Amino acid sequence: MVGVSDAPGPVQAPAASRAPVGRPVLSLALAAMVEDVGAHSGAVYLLRPDEPVLEMAVTAGLPRAFAAPWERVGLSAPIPVADAVRGRQVVWVGSEEEMARRYPRIAVVLPFPFALAALPVATADRVYGAIFVTWPGAHPPELSDWEHDVLTSGCERLAMRMARADEENRPLGPEPDVLGAPGVAGTLGSVEAVRLVARLPYGLVSLDLHGRMSFVNPAAAELLGRPVGELLGTLPWVSVPWLNDPMYEDRYRASLISQQVVSFVALRPPGEWLSFRLYPSTSGLSVRISRARAVAEMTAGRRYPGPGPSRLVSISQVLSLAGALTEAVGVQDVVQLVADEVAPSVGSQALVVLGSQGGRLHVLGHRGYQDPRAVAVLDGLPLSERTPGTHVLTSGVPAFFDSREQLERLYPDRQETPDGFAAWAYLPLIASGRPVGTCVLAYADRHVFPADERAVLNSLGGLIAQALERALLYDAEHRLAQGLQESLLPHSLARLPGIEAAARYLPATQGMEIGGDFYDLVPARPLAAAVIGDVQGHNVTAAALMGQIRTGVRAYTTVGQAPEEVMGSTNRLLIDLGAELFASCLYLRLDPARGRAVMARAGHPPPLLRRPDGRVRVLDLAGGPLLGIDAAAVYPTTEVSLAPGSVLALYTDGLVESPGMDIEDSLIDLGALFAEIGHQPLEQLADELVRHSVAARERVDDMAVLLLRASDAV
Repeated sequence: MVGVSDAPGPVQAPAASRAPVGRPVLSLALAAMVEDVGAHSGAVYLLRPDEPVLEMAVTAGLPRAFAAPWERVGLSAPIPVADAVRGRQVVWVGSEEEMARRYPRIAVVLPFPFALAALPVATADRVYGAIFVTWPGAHPPELSDWEHDVLTSGCERLAMRMARADEENRPLGPEPDVLGAPGVAGTLGSVEAVRLVARLPYGLVSLDLHGRMSFVNPAAAELLGRPVGELLGTLPWVSVPWLNDPMYEDRYRASLISQQVVSFVALRPPGEWLSFRLYPSTSGLSVRISRARAVAEMTAGRRYPGPGPSRLVSISQVLSLAGALTEAVGVQDVVQLVADEVAPSVGSQALVVLGSQGGRLHVLGHRGYQDPRAVAVLDGLPLSERTPGTHVLTSGVPAFFDSREQLERLYPDRQETPDGFAAWAYLPLIASGRPVGTCVLAYADRHVFPADERAVLNSLGGLIAQALERALLYDAEHRLAQGLQESLLPHSLARLPGIEAAARYLPATQGMEIGGDFYDLVPARPLAAAVIGDVQGHNVTAAALMGQIRTGVRAYTTVGQAPEEVMGSTNRLLIDLGAELFASCLYLRLDPARGRAVMARAGHPPPLLRRPDGRVRVLDLAGGPLLGIDAAAVYPTTEVSLAPGSVLALYTDGLVESPGMDIEDSLIDLGALFAEIGHQPLEQLADELVRHSVAARERVDDMAVLLLRASDAV
């Protein structure tokens, strides 16, 4: 079996998809570790041979469905097993609170008290995969020394077995999960035990680890309202209609994962409350069912509707939506996610998201309307006007209209363009205690909104509101950032005698699309100058500091300072500003009449020079440290020949650097491309260089390019 090597080269790992051979090595090792440390569940992951992905090979103690979102885990994912492999160390999460803080994706899906340890399965030079084990919530907050030793030694032994299997060409792969021995349906092991349980006045049910009923006594069958034969082997929330609520399945999961007693009450139509108490073990759950008399007394006299359709939106859908909304960046991202995930799940055919600005209603986004005039009429309405959209936005109270007649009866004076819809839900989007907008869901047919559906829609509205609040703030910051960036970079390059110039700037693909990269041409006399630089950071602070540096360079150039003096003065300026940010910079004094350029460099990537014959070389320039580090730093200069037809390519590191790529390889690729296409018109050449870089790598940094071509006419 092939694993991950510390030496450079492609990542290889055991194939999780190959069939296992011989004894169940993974299952036995996992079961032994779980038992030795008193844990109640665990899993083994194997690393794929063709991609950096961990795949679950075997689980123990809990159904695989509990960990379904993490059956395949990328090595870069913020998941304990991936962290354990990347760091070659034990990852310990000792409480529900710590899980929420360090691994919120897991805590959202499994918000229960339990402790977890993840460890790599590795030899000295290869990683084969990872293991995690979990304990009930009552486990102490720290992993004890003996537990640590037992787990690490168990992983080391398993890694040695896998290495030996690799040497013997015996691949190890997925194995049957270890979930304990199945019970005997309908019995408790003896006739007398069955008689004893049958005489009890309350219901007893045994659930296996998958939640299936393996024993039901007569009292439980009577309380659940189904014959024993129809219950055995089924899931309670499937075979009993009034238990078909995600909350009840969630209680089963909570008890099994935390290994703590969990209880809840449920209403059996038409009006009888039952109490359920779940007692967990490592082999399943024992459930005691009885009449909840105290609850019945508190709700005496109330009428409850009969069984209806199951809830439209399940817990898994809500969690999926919550996770997706956390990734929404701008307002249109939020609108698109609501259209793709919320509207279909609640049966809606169209939606509008409304906000307010300057005392008027504004449409932030919409989907599903055939006639745009039906939406346009809402945009710009004064908040003082009496419409359902303005009322919900200002009051924060939802409004539901089962039919057009109901809407027109309550709002007879509203102006509208017929939209072809027959029912509407107006949901206030409230975040941080204040309305930030309204989500209007439209239905093609008449639609009744029962109380439970209204509660679900209001809950979804809360999720949408939080995402919308972040998106509105992001869009505002983004507009500010774009305006600031545009104001700080030159709108056009100065025309210099004997020099043709072209420039490009692209922000990073992550963040606010603003950064500290800058460039400029300064038409000073007698000699012009060019500068390119990169201030540390990708935020408004970096951009503002970039503007100050660019202004300083222009001022020092205009007063006639030499290149080394311009760099020294700019360095002291950056230190005096006290911003605690560094900057790289490359400054050129251009003399096209004499065919030369004098350059000073401060920690900046070296420029490329393409000679008229097409040869390209990386200029080895003298230089000093980054600007902003040492006030006494000096910046020596280098004179470079710049014959007519030569092209200088100045750039920031975003053009050639990206995670996982060697900068020397990037420079070689860039130089080869520059040599091949450097004869093109400069504007076209700039586009091609930038396009090549974007296609070759994901941009995690800003990118600036300044091209200078010496011409014959001066």
